[in-house]
Amino acid sequence: MKNYLIPRLMRGSVAALLLCAMPAFAKTLTVGFAQTGAESAWRTANTDSMKSEAEKRGITLKFSDGQGKQENQIRAVRSFITQGVDAIVIAPIVETGWEPVLKEAKRARIPVIVTDRTVQVSDESLYVCFIGSDFYSEGKMAADWLAKAVKGTGNIVELQGTPGSAPANERRKAFADGLAAHPGLKIIDSQSGDFRRSGGKEVMEALLKKHGKAINIVYAHNDDMALGAIQAIEEAGLKPGQDILLVSIDAIKEAVAAVAEGKLACTVECNPLFGPKVYDTIAKILAGQSVPKKDFNKDELFDATNAAKALPSRQY
Repeated sequence: MKNYLIPRLMRGSVAALLLCAMPAFAKTLTVGFAQTGAESAWRTANTDSMKSEAEKRGITLKFSDGQGKQENQIRAVRSFITQGVDAIVIAPIVETGWEPVLKEAKRARIPVIVTDRTVQVSDESLYVCFIGSDFYSEGKMAADWLAKAVKGTGNIVELQGTPGSAPANERRKAFADGLAAHPGLKIIDSQSGDFRRSGGKEVMEALLKKHGKAINIVYAHNDDMALGAIQAIEEAGLKPGQDILLVSIDAIKEAVAAVAEGKLACTVECNPLFGPKVYDTIAKILAGQSVPKKDFNKDELFDATNAAKALPSRQY
């Protein structure tokens, strides 16, 4: 692996830095973080983890909210490069379109860590590593749980995440692959709610008008859309969890509570608390140590058997 430490930190005594303990060394860091936006409770928890951990370690964090637009993120990354930050963290809104700005970061010898969502590039050396969750595994867990719970029969409407994003792509594919062995489970409609609670509510309202009682099951790519769908179902005079079964992904505290209440059937965890792992990884990279190219968080599933017990200890 390329040693980023010496080229990036010529400002002081390199020998002294190399002798420092990791916590002390971390205090010298300036990190740029290009976030997707604030579209969900999961995203808010993700941002809070990055900010609070940076403050705890004495790291200067230059934060940019992409507001759901990739061009804003690319502009932020170029600004980080100009400012000469020690490392850049990107939570990419979509998978494609990153190659030019990543090449700029590489020329500047600034290591890039991709978090949460993956990128598609022709040269994977343009970023050092990916830290996040296995979106395909999450979608497959949801499909397998559902097939068993409903004994392989039902009409499903799917609330997709942001089109072109890694979680939407992978969670959709995995769920479809999981249903392939269960011909009695059919997706009768699929629309994007853009990972937003308001989007989930609006899409669910439209789907209920279109399909009515033909809908037995909702599969949402994230909890916020599922919680929005619950609102739409209740406003339509139906009972979530009884008239319509809902399955989701993220396991934010509000969704786990909805599972405990019986309104949401299950939610698959997608841990947003990346801060400690991201900054540990950056410290290793700048010290010239090897890190895994992909580092997945461990996720679990919450349903009626464990949701109530898990609630008191949920951090997000």
